[in-house]
Order: sequence, then C-alpha cells, then structure tokens
Amino acid sequence: MMALHPKIIDLTLDRVHRLLAALGHPERALPSVIHVAGTNGKGSTQAMIRAGLEAAGDRVHAYTSPHLVRFHERIRLGGALIAESALEELLARCEAANGGAPITYFEITTCAALLGFAEAPAEWTLLEVGLGGRLDATNVIERPALTVITPVDLDHQQYLGETLEEIAGEKAGILKRGVPCIVGPQHDAARDVIEARAARVGAPLFVHGQDWMVRTEHGRLVYEDDAGLLDLPMPRLIGAHQLGNAGMAIAALRRLGRGDAEAAVTGPEWPARMQRLRHGPLTDTGAEIWLDGGHNPAAGEALAAVLAALPARPTHAICGMLNTKDIGGFLRPLAPHLQGLRAVSIPEAAATLPADITAAAARAEGIDAREAASVGEALADILAETPGARVLICGSLYLAGVVLRDYS
Repeated sequence: MMALHPKIIDLTLDRVHRLLAALGHPERALPSVIHVAGTNGKGSTQAMIRAGLEAAGDRVHAYTSPHLVRFHERIRLGGALIAESALEELLARCEAANGGAPITYFEITTCAALLGFAEAPAEWTLLEVGLGGRLDATNVIERPALTVITPVDLDHQQYLGETLEEIAGEKAGILKRGVPCIVGPQHDAARDVIEARAARVGAPLFVHGQDWMVRTEHGRLVYEDDAGLLDLPMPRLIGAHQLGNAGMAIAALRRLGRGDAEAAVTGPEWPARMQRLRHGPLTDTGAEIWLDGGHNPAAGEALAAVLAALPARPTHAICGMLNTKDIGGFLRPLAPHLQGLRAVSIPEAAATLPADITAAAARAEGIDAREAASVGEALADILAETPGARVLICGSLYLAGVVLRDYS
C-alpha cells in the first residue's frame, strides 16, 4: 500500500471519494460522527469524549493517528482495538476495490477504517483529522453530529500554509452547514478565521471564553456554560493544557446531550502525552522518566508549563525530532527548565533529524546538549552526570513509539 502513491502526503479528496464509491459508500452508513480537527490536543480531547460516552453505556468507534507501537491503535471498533483478522480483511477488500490506482497510505487505511465502522454496531464514530481538515481523508462525512476544533497553532506549514490564518482556514474546512462546532481555546487570529468560515457555511459555534468556560478552583475543575456549572475532579491526563481539552470534551458531551462528564476527565489513558513511565528498564535506573510526543512550539510551551509545576528536581531531556519540525520553536520554552539535553536520531524514521543537528539547535537555545546513539545510551550518560534525575523524552510521537516498544 505504501507503493501505491509516490508521496506520503498529497492533500486532495478525489482518490478517497473514488475508493469509497467502489466500496459502496461506507461513509454514508456510519454511526453518528464527531469530527475532531486542530493542531494540538486532538487525541486527548477525543479520548475524553470517548471515555464520557462509554461511561454512559454507548459503544464508540474511534479513529486516530499516528499509532505509537502497532497500527491497530488507529482503529477502535465498538471500544476495542481492531483484531488482526478484521484489519487484514478490511485492508484486503480496500486493496481489491482500489485496483492498483494511485492512493496514499493514509487515504486507503482511512477508507478501511470507515468500512469497518460502517459494518460494526455502535452508537458513535469519533474521527480525528490526520492533517489539516479541509482536504484530509476523514473529511468525507456530509453531516456529522458534531465537529470540534482544538487549539490551532503553527505546524505542518509545508502543507497547510505559513500563517496562523491559513492553517486555521484548513482546520475550519471540517465545518458543515447546520452542524454545531465546539471551538477550543484559540489565538485571536485563528478564532477570527473559524468564526468567519462558520458564518459563511451556517455552522453554529460554541466558543471557549464566550459560550463555555473552564477553570480550576481549590484543586477542582469547574466547567460552566448556559446549561449550568459542573464541579469535577481535575483531569487524569497531566498538564495545564489538559484543562482546555477537558473543557472541549465536556462541551461536546453537553451539546450531544449524552455522556458522563466526570468519567470524561477521570477515565482516559492516552499514552505519550506527558506520561510518567513506571515500568521497564528505563525506570529501573532510579530516574523519574516522562514521555511526551509533542513536537511544535505550542507543545513546547505546554511541556514547559508542566515542568514548572512539578516539584523541583534536576531535569534533562532526551530529544529526537523529524526534519519537518520547528526545533528551535519547540525547544525555546523548554530551555529554562533543562539542565541538559541528549539528542538522538529516531530509529526507523526516514525523516529523522540527525542527532548532531538536534544538538546544535539545542545549543543555539542555550541548552547544554550532546549527542547519543540511543535512548538507553542517552539515559546512562545523563545519570552518570546527575543520578536520580528527572528525564523528559520528547520531540516526536515516532520517538515515543520506539520507547514504548523497546523500553517498556
């Protein structure tokens, strides 16, 4: 399937529509769809919505990307990861229907997910946009039940545009006439674009700071909208940015009139989002190990805020990034919180940034940075210098996947 198109990413919907037609239009037979776009927080917000709906007894299909360890993580059928036999059968049917025509890996696997969702019983379908929104392979649902736009920031500029306004315009491409949209915390420029697009297509918006609010009071999460106030536990997922993600999930459940808001914030597990590793060879060293897959400037700011809130402890980073990312923008907010950094290349990632380039970029931000051949070597080097250190492994979901596969 990787050989069916010369590009990994080629944003258009023509090929997806062609294959879905050949499959009998499964996208028209899905359980009620909640479509989630945005730059940061899509996966966490979707996980919270899913937890809230499942706690109410509903069956939920869910599609997300990328996977961390196994492709099966991308597709949940009625709440469970897709079985190997079911995945093989769906992919074979899509490959046969495609007939060797050009189509990207993400497009044909998205069609396989939609086919599986259409044929398995559930009450809801959660679709996370892969890239952008307007021309993403998931944007083939004519009338979802709800859309969600999480915070928009600079990322994937080579595909979505160089400015915040251009990127927001691509994300707002999921808006549909008459379909309500939950809008998360946004920069003014992004919110203006989303609101203008919503006015053009006739999509009612429920905007953070205007129609709903979320805050902390006395160690609790307080959510408020026109329907009233909710006093809830703090999110299970760590970081101040998860407060906004929880707010979007609760707003979505309130708009749907379904789901358990408390379960939405306390129930989900979402690996590699400021995840504390507690098992495996990395933790046997006595270090305090955290894992996060964030990779853009906004993610760097969120991680910096988490580190600032943790109890004081010497902190180092192990960082590997892709060559398409703004490494300086990611590391800049982290620099004041790091005693040092070990740069690694991401194994098996063709687009990895070489470790020496990552180290040089870190030094340019004032971080004491060196190279290492692997995560294990990097950790040993850090602990030889600072026994019992706090170590943040960061920079890419692909690196996080390697760590979860090989070290846990």
